[in-house]
Parts: sequence; structure tokens; C-alpha cells
Amino acid sequence: MAATSLASRLLFSAALWSAIVLTIAGFALSSYYQSLVERGFDQRLHVYLKALVGDLANTADIDQVDFKVGEPRFELPLSGWYWQIGRRDGGNENVSRSSPSLFDRNLPFLIDSDPDKDEAATRDAYVTGPDNEQLRQVERVIQIGDARYIVAVAAESGEITAETSAFNSDLAITFFLLGLGLVATAGLQVAFGLRPLKTISQQIADIRAGRREKIEGRVPTEIASLGRELNDLMDSNREMVARARTQAGNLAHALKTPLSVIVNEANATADPMGAKVAEQAAIMRHQIDHHLDRARVSAGIALVGAVTEVRPALEALVRAMNKVHQDRDLVIDLSCESVSFRGEKQDFEEMVGNLLDNACKWAEGRVSVAASKVPDPGGGGAARMRVVVDDDGPGLTVQQREAAVRRGRRLDESKPGSGLGLAIVADLSALYGGSFVLGASPSGGLRAELHLPAAL
Repeated sequence: MAATSLASRLLFSAALWSAIVLTIAGFALSSYYQSLVERGFDQRLHVYLKALVGDLANTADIDQVDFKVGEPRFELPLSGWYWQIGRRDGGNENVSRSSPSLFDRNLPFLIDSDPDKDEAATRDAYVTGPDNEQLRQVERVIQIGDARYIVAVAAESGEITAETSAFNSDLAITFFLLGLGLVATAGLQVAFGLRPLKTISQQIADIRAGRREKIEGRVPTEIASLGRELNDLMDSNREMVARARTQAGNLAHALKTPLSVIVNEANATADPMGAKVAEQAAIMRHQIDHHLDRARVSAGIALVGAVTEVRPALEALVRAMNKVHQDRDLVIDLSCESVSFRGEKQDFEEMVGNLLDNACKWAEGRVSVAASKVPDPGGGGAARMRVVVDDDGPGLTVQQREAAVRRGRRLDESKPGSGLGLAIVADLSALYGGSFVLGASPSGGLRAELHLPAAL
């Protein structure tokens, strides 16, 4: 059972143990019923045995006895029903009289196969008859005067076999239906018993999707501590994220003020040293912003439940780009499926906003952005999404695409910017467990493709 669930394990164990118990019980009942049938059959044979013994006891001359047992089958040749009386003298047996059904054949004497048993005890066993059929035989040694006789009655055991086989068939059908009923009952018990776990699983999925903040409702005693620990963990996680954001904001404010003073002082002088200081201060500011953003995103990713609706965010970005580049008469096409980004809105807008801004700067007249759900490339079944931004600009060579995502690397100084945009997109997407690649657009320009986690 690969990737087994608790339900499948419980059902499998219930089915296995039901099969074992019912099988053992079936063999025990079958054996007990067969012994009952044999005892009932033996009692019938003992009735005929007593009748023979009674007829034999009424006379001293066995040859003069007219044995009557009241069963017509003893008169039919090789009918499967036989009786036989033998004389036992000094340990030797000689057949004196037998039923007409035996013709000139004889039954085996059971006393010979069990000589250690008390001679006066009644014996019963299965033997092979004169027509090679299986017989059930009962036998008894009696003393009449000075003579000892062995009286045996045998009948074909087919009745025992037929009755036992019919019982076994009915028993197998009954136990099979009983087993199905037990497994079905176990399935209902498992479904009822594991329902709280399914409820908690759904609540956890809702927390990840941002539809709730904690596990709520009544939780069974056995897993109540798990629910409390999960709630405490999420509360602690939110507190740590809040502290990290506060500290990042404090650091940003603490550094930006001295940097602003340095830039102002550097700009106040016209010598090359002042220009160099201003340039390096600007680089420091970009680096601080970049790393603070990374710290903020890392903290935000640890916060469970952040979900962003993609379509409203893209529509807002398209409207912003139309305003920023309104003097260029650009056409921005938007195509978006119903999908949500599993992360914060600010991060999504920063990633896609950088891609859209870059595409609008280089496009000749048309930019397109499309968002859709895609299969998990790792095959794990996780929800994934893709955002593709195309432009009809000059595009980039393979070497230029590799250089474009390097932090602070600008391929063309004629366009405004710091050179951090695509590098930020690459870093943010990697922090979310996604990917970012540049390629050739079908319209001849550059294609930026962003893969990110999607909310369920």
C-alpha cells in the first residue's frame, strides 16, 4: 500500500483479521458438524446392531436364527448396506452369517485394527466396502454362553459426505456474506472515527488558502493537543513575522536618513569625489532596499495563509502601466484564468510589475501578459501557476538574457532604472519556490516567464 492512509490501513487490517477469524471458525464449525452427522449416522447403525444382537441372543444356534433388521437395503446385492456376524475363538475370526447384500464377500473386522482396546467396547470407523465404496462401520463383541461373536453393521458413508458438503457450502456463503458485512461495518466505523481528522485537514487547507486563521470547533480528546499545538505554532509564527517586519522597517529608517545626508552633502560639492560618493550611496540604497525586501519576503513566506487573487492584481498593474507609458500609445493585452497566488500581494505586484515595466520600456507597440494554472513540474500534485509577459521589442540574445538577471547589471544605459528589477524578480520567485526564465517571444521581442505556487 504505497502512500497508505489511515483509513486504508484500518480497513485492510479489519478485512485480514475478519478473514482469519472466519476461516478458523468455519473449519471448527465444519468439523463439529461432521462429528454430529457421524454420531447421528452411527446411532442409526447401532439400532440395527442391537436388533442383530437381540436376534442372536434368542438362540444358541446361529445357523437357525432368522435375522430381521427392518431395512430392505440389507437384502439388495451390493447396496452399500451390510451386516456381518463372526465367531471369535482364540483371537481368530470366522464369518458365520452375513446380510444377503454382501454375497460371498466379507467386511473387515475393526477389532483387528485396534487390538489394544477393550474387547467389549463398541468400535466405529470408516472402511472400504466390497464394491470399493467407503463405508461407515460399527462393531461390537458380545458373549453368548461360551461363544463370543463379533457383530458388525456398515452402510455407505455418502449420506455423511453429502450432508457435510451441503452444510459446508451454506457455511461458506454465510461466512462470505458475514465477512462482507463486517468489512462494510468496519468501513463505516473508520469513516465515522476519522471524520475529525478529515475536518482538521480541511481546516488546515483553509488556513493555507487564507480562508481561516486557526483550527476551530470541537476536536476529539486524542488529537486535541495536536490542534492546540498547531494553533500555538501559527500564532507564534505570526508574532515572529510581525517582529521581523518591524525590525526591517526600523533598520530601513535608521539607514536611509544617514544615506540621505551623505547624498545631500555629496551633491553639494561639484568635485569628482562628491559625484563618486553620491554614486556609491545610491548603490548602497538600492542594495539595502533589495536585501530588506528579501528579508521581508522570507518572513512573509513563513506566514501561512497569505493568498492573492491574480486577476485584480494584474488589472491594477495594467492600468498603472497604461498611465506611466500613456505617451507611447502601447497596447497591453491581458489574459487571466481563475487562479490565486499563494503569497503576499505586494510581492506578486513587485515581480509582475517589474516584468511589465521592463516590457513596456522596450516594446514597439504591444505587450501581453497571461496568467494560468500549470501542472506541478515535480509531479507532486502541488498547485502551480505561470505568468508570461511578452513584448514586440528588439529582444535579447542568450548571453544578454543571462546577464540581465544579474543584480545591478544594465544592458542599456539609455533606459531609466537601477538594473535591479529582473534580479529582484529572480530572487523573489526563488524565495517562493518558483522559477524565472527569459526567452524569445513569438512576437519577436523578449518573453519573461514566471512560475509560482498557486493557492488551492
